[in-house]
Amino acid sequence: MTRHMLGALLLAGSMAGMTSLQAAEDMEARARAIHEHVFTIDTHDDIELGFATSEFMPGDKAEAQVTLDKMKAGGLDAGFFIVYVGQSARTPENYLKARADALSKFDAIHRMVKLYPDRIGLATTAAEARQIHAAGKLVAFIGIENGYVIGKDISVLKDFRDQGARYLTLVHNGHNDIGDSAQPRTEFGDKGPEEHGGLSTFGEKVVVELNRLGILVDVSHVSKKTMLAATRLSKAPVIASHSSVDGVYVHARNMDDEQLQVLKQNGGVIQLVAFKSYLKEGDDANVSNFVDHIDYAVKKIGIDHVGISSDFGGGGGIIGWNNAAESFNVTMELVKRGYKEQDIAKIWGGNVLRILEQAEKTAVQLQSAGH
Repeated sequence: MTRHMLGALLLAGSMAGMTSLQAAEDMEARARAIHEHVFTIDTHDDIELGFATSEFMPGDKAEAQVTLDKMKAGGLDAGFFIVYVGQSARTPENYLKARADALSKFDAIHRMVKLYPDRIGLATTAAEARQIHAAGKLVAFIGIENGYVIGKDISVLKDFRDQGARYLTLVHNGHNDIGDSAQPRTEFGDKGPEEHGGLSTFGEKVVVELNRLGILVDVSHVSKKTMLAATRLSKAPVIASHSSVDGVYVHARNMDDEQLQVLKQNGGVIQLVAFKSYLKEGDDANVSNFVDHIDYAVKKIGIDHVGISSDFGGGGGIIGWNNAAESFNVTMELVKRGYKEQDIAKIWGGNVLRILEQAEKTAVQLQSAGH
């Protein structure tokens, strides 16, 4: 090989490397522009009982996965802060305690927005969320995880709606009076995979009342029969606030293709969740594995029915998206896979805002009709 030929090959290799580097830089710049432009919403962020007190200041607590600082740094515009109360025996005394614990978490979320009025606002409608976002502030929504907190008293739902709740997860780990769980618990008295055969008679009334109040029916954590029954009964779109799909990795908490199709027919949205044990075997799940679930759901039921959740504070977090400050990495992976801005906007928040608006409209229609 002549010196000229060697030089030409080296130059060509160098130019190819520069072209590849430039392409990568261009892709990242495009992804950052998209991430900054779209309204990003994470639909499941758990909080502690000491939230927004001296024990846990949500502005900047270093070890927390979600803080206002980390949301801002990661371009995460909004989060559903969760009123979660764990299951216990179904007794009148425990129902009262569960309700009190729930109210303490509502108080904590309200306290947060009072502590940081220039940084975050509470949204109870899709329109309010857009207004708060347009004002340059972060947005807090409220979701309730576990219908156990209402016990057998359906009137509690209106109280929780008035406190700002915009979705209710019907069941958590362990069956309750509303329906069967995807993960029964013998320590709570569950005697098998089913207690009600899906949604109970009381649970049917709960779904109807949630529709009337404009609260989204959340079908994460519930058994397949419960999910199918609740989704088919609901007159408003349902949300699976933090679930993944069996088509990529089979898990009791993931949804199969039949469930996805029923969700689509209802007009609902599945919020794929960055919870490692729902994504793949082992503990090394990363953003690519997470987006595999997004890809699958998009291909099965379409871009209008897919969203994003983290379950931060409740066990969520994967390599590359282990706290709110790393939220851009999800957008980067979506751009790498060819998703356009309008599709990313739907996945990151547009679809959730749509079903919130539809739930609001359904509530007005039902109330106008005297329901």
